[in-house]
Amino acid sequence: MTHQFDVVVIGAGAAGLFCAGMAGQRGLKVLLVDHSEKVAEKIRISGGGRCNFTNRDATPANFLSENPHFCRSALSRYTPQNFIALLQSHNIPFHEKHKGQLFCDRSAEDVINMLLAECARGQVTRWQPCSIKSITSPATTGAGSYQLVSDRGLIEAQQVVIATGGLSIPKIGATDFGYRIAEQFGLRLVQPRPGLVPMTFDGEAWAPYAELAGLALPVLIEAGPPDATPKQRKKATVFAEDLLFTHRGLSGPAVLQISSFWREGEAIRINLAPGVDLSTLLLRAKTNSKKLIANELATLVPARLANAWASRDAAWQKAVCDASDKALEALATQLADWQLLPTGTEGYKKAEVTLGGVDTRDLSSQTMESKQAGLYFIGEVVDVTGWLGGYNFQWAWASAHACAEALAAKSASGA
Repeated sequence: MTHQFDVVVIGAGAAGLFCAGMAGQRGLKVLLVDHSEKVAEKIRISGGGRCNFTNRDATPANFLSENPHFCRSALSRYTPQNFIALLQSHNIPFHEKHKGQLFCDRSAEDVINMLLAECARGQVTRWQPCSIKSITSPATTGAGSYQLVSDRGLIEAQQVVIATGGLSIPKIGATDFGYRIAEQFGLRLVQPRPGLVPMTFDGEAWAPYAELAGLALPVLIEAGPPDATPKQRKKATVFAEDLLFTHRGLSGPAVLQISSFWREGEAIRINLAPGVDLSTLLLRAKTNSKKLIANELATLVPARLANAWASRDAAWQKAVCDASDKALEALATQLADWQLLPTGTEGYKKAEVTLGGVDTRDLSSQTMESKQAGLYFIGEVVDVTGWLGGYNFQWAWASAHACAEALAAKSASGA
């Protein structure tokens, strides 16, 4: 038996659910399929289970891509305010945590249930679990439509949307399906790599800092060449976020943010005491304090960090009044500009997103349609990646909305 639809959306995550619902509400007969039994697992686990569903201040500047202008069109036509209005129409309570990050008051399930309700409103047919074995183009079938072989039989559709995400968090079902389909139809890929991911360091060299595991503190962080010039550093993206020490390296919002900018072989630089003039304060303490340097430093940074840092050099293991100016200035400099060379990251297992993906040169920024007519790519599978803080969900909503509008327009035109 052949099942016929106007549109097949593959991938029941944030982008796929939203696109399917919006397309269905525009009068299209839509099938949504996913190889997993559960929908939207990434929504379910995001934001500590409360889903950081958008960022009130999202702009194209908050996204990484080989073509940084690609996301501009979709983001301008479906804004955070549009999605907020949708949540409010479903009476979902939410709050702003900080820096424009919006979270559900109750649970991420509120967003999932809202998206399912939108799909129901659009009379979307949903098959789960259901795997797509192959996709054949209209040119090959000669039937004027795509043919998809699935677990539940043959499907025919005029248009196909790939919303299968990236490679991050394989335990919830991430695969390379979207990339394989892109390559099948001759689309280019930007090499995928883990993003928003903890960073690791050489075990032996990291040993003194592994004892700080669990310590969190606000920092300034940037990435770049180990021998970066002042001019290069001036152009670097700097984040002011919390850092978390782990047994294997560094994590926390600061490191997750900078991991998307870091490349193998580059250094990261961290100011462990932002807003504090360590040199001036330590030199001032030298004139009126008999405390150990570690104890004096502990009034300026967390005590565990102060003790660990002072233990690194004999010149810092004495009373501050007995220390040389040079030693105190060196201590201050190192804390304010700590340079490290990561050995790598925790990989896709711990990455929140996947950088890279389907090359935007082969996609329309207006419609998300690829150069293969009738084949669309939305969400994380595309080479558009947001910062930490709700931006990636906003890209999911915006790219899905742009696609849904295009699906309806093309269907109406009979193209």
